[in-house]
Amino acid sequence: MNIPESFEDLIAEVGAKNLGTRTSILKLRAMVEALDKQVKETKLQEALYKHFASTGIPKGLHCLSLKLTTEYTSNAKARQELPSPELVPRLSDNSFYHYIMASDNVLAASVVVSSTVKNAKEPWKIVFHVITDRKTYAAMHAWFALYPLSPAIIEVKGVHQFSWLTKDHVPVLEALETHNNILWYYHGDLGVGTNLSDSPRLLASKLQARSPKYISILNHLRIYLPELFPDLKKVIFLDDDVVVQRDLSPLWSIDMKGNVNGAVETCRGEDTWVMSKTFKTYFDFSNPLIANNFDSKKCAWAYGMNIFDLEAWRNSQITKVYHHWVKQNINANLTLWRLGTLPPSLIAFDGHVHPIDPLWHMLGLGYQPKTDIESVKQAAVIHYNGQAKPWLDIAFPELKPFWTKYVDYSNEFIRHCNILES
Repeated sequence: MNIPESFEDLIAEVGAKNLGTRTSILKLRAMVEALDKQVKETKLQEALYKHFASTGIPKGLHCLSLKLTTEYTSNAKARQELPSPELVPRLSDNSFYHYIMASDNVLAASVVVSSTVKNAKEPWKIVFHVITDRKTYAAMHAWFALYPLSPAIIEVKGVHQFSWLTKDHVPVLEALETHNNILWYYHGDLGVGTNLSDSPRLLASKLQARSPKYISILNHLRIYLPELFPDLKKVIFLDDDVVVQRDLSPLWSIDMKGNVNGAVETCRGEDTWVMSKTFKTYFDFSNPLIANNFDSKKCAWAYGMNIFDLEAWRNSQITKVYHHWVKQNINANLTLWRLGTLPPSLIAFDGHVHPIDPLWHMLGLGYQPKTDIESVKQAAVIHYNGQAKPWLDIAFPELKPFWTKYVDYSNEFIRHCNILES
């Protein structure tokens, strides 16, 4: 059947050919279905473009890393010890506030550290442990060596510098990086598995779940904190897409009641999109292995800003349980869950989570365009989880300033790499 391209074309054809009512209705229905398919294909294409924009490395950030790496090789100051030798004992001194972050994004890491230190009432008590990968280590080290945030102490370590972090200790991660099905899932045709009938939200969720970052060692690193920092008792772990807006020292005095993980629960709140997450959100309950072991209505919680009691953690089976379920998902061809490291963590930390006030950690700034600005201003930590990271062109314009205020756009490296505020 020849399908008219527009309603006007249909009217003209009906008049010119004197089409009957039934034929006219069939042509109208076919035209509407074709237009609907076209709209859905356009939305899928838009979602794919946005996904590529969110997972790629912006030219400015790539330039920044390269220039800082060059500086590291040519400038002794950029290679100076972090921290200085006389301050090294503080790296394991539990009377200080220890923060840990894993990142391969120098600019994002600088914002997290800077915002934490600048809003602290006692910045001299802060010790920041910044962990990065081998390729970013020189650039990350150079940045914090050249621009220290005294009196806070900053340590930069590459994953290659942790003697414990070997494939013998983390066989699951080796499997994640080498398993053919997993490599295809994260690096294969992103159109496979999407459906034209999916809503834009579901499309974005499916595509985000296939971001290669989820098989990065940096993304799994937090599950090994007790082993990587054997002398520390309590730490706060921050993701690199957060901004700290308040003094966080009160978090250290929260009574965790013997629990391991202090986190904001995400199953209740005014924003019914961001704060409506249960186990059903993350797991496939049509699979008997999931349905027989977990409650679909159980409240989920968020990564991004977490208090970890490492002493209590060492006395638990959390890491072992995490490994077990990651292996189960691999054996099930990634059908038990689809999104990153949070689902196995929801299982592993089950029964070990202490809920904290949601004002400590506000989520959704990377995917909720209708985020309430007044709530953002009140939150202690704001989290740009989602595709619209604040350093990307696709960031929401009204939310980006909360992040850019901690970037020094007059910095010589930032200027030379043409990293702009807007």
